[in-house]
Amino acid sequence: MKNPVYTETLVFTNDFAALLPTVAETNAAADALLRSEQAAGECRVICYSPRHDLALADLEQAALRKVIDVWAGQVVELGSRYAWVQVFENRGEAMGASNPHPHGQVWATDYIPAIPARETECQAGYQLTHDRVLLLDVLQREVEEGSRLVTSNSHWVLLVPFWAVWPFEYLLLPRRHVQRLQELTEAERDGLAAILKDGLRRYNALFETSFPYSMGWHGAPNDGLDHPGWQLHAHFYPPLLRSASVRKFMVGFEMLAEPQRDLTAETAAARLRAV
Repeated sequence: MKNPVYTETLVFTNDFAALLPTVAETNAAADALLRSEQAAGECRVICYSPRHDLALADLEQAALRKVIDVWAGQVVELGSRYAWVQVFENRGEAMGASNPHPHGQVWATDYIPAIPARETECQAGYQLTHDRVLLLDVLQREVEEGSRLVTSNSHWVLLVPFWAVWPFEYLLLPRRHVQRLQELTEAERDGLAAILKDGLRRYNALFETSFPYSMGWHGAPNDGLDHPGWQLHAHFYPPLLRSASVRKFMVGFEMLAEPQRDLTAETAAARLRAV
């Protein structure tokens, strides 16, 4: 496929999509022990800019704001047909990005995947028990305590979460109750562009390198149900541990027992604040 000439953010269907809108019927017999189901969906690529040298952190704030609008538009369009829309980016070769041109992806699925399904369950349970939004209570606690905050503005807070597994993991939260990207106001989208640029430039400054990471947005599913406990948020999972060349691997105990941290969330946040 040859892309058209474009001057700003471009979205196109992935040539090597892991999901297709229609799937062939199978004759697989029902098995109570080993179960499988077909999955339908769509996979798209988002080129942030026609320039091959501009990652999200390098975009002018106005251009970054356009990317945010594209994210929201993709959630609206695909969310009208699919239960889950995953906006994400794998940044850098260390995170498996095979194309050096900075880009993100959108995968839409006709089911809710395992991790967002677990988040849905936890947030719904907290809402039912406490009649409050779980991540807003987390945000209030973090703002009051302060040691894990990295940066903030009038609409957003960027922090290293208490439960962080990756060395310099980010959790990005809006200050008010928002369920999905498309619900953000104009001012909140402007604030998001500003804090994204700030947070990603801190990553680059930490080890003086183009910082690799995987990031993604989680918002309420598009399954036709009400989700009053859901709070929009973004996760950033970067692998670098002590320098531009020393990374954390999930191996051994992490793979076979549970994740363990190489430095505390408070230490990570302090280092990110300092750069």
